[in-house]
Amino acid sequence: MDSDRIAGAAKQAKGSIKEAIGKLTGDTKTQAEGATEKVEGKVQNTAGGAKDALRGADDQ
Repeated sequence: MDSDRIAGAAKQAKGSIKEAIGKLTGDTKTQAEGATEKVEGKVQNTAGGAKDALRGADDQ
């Protein structure tokens, strides 16, 4: 598994938590930062998945 997938999943989780805290406290800035981190994490996770797929194609 590519390290980007792991880091991306961690960033998504952190973003979800940050977004939830922002919603609970009414802090729109924290909520927006959390949403942004979630998207960044998803992109990073997807890039890691693509790298894994390319490595798998090379193995065949």
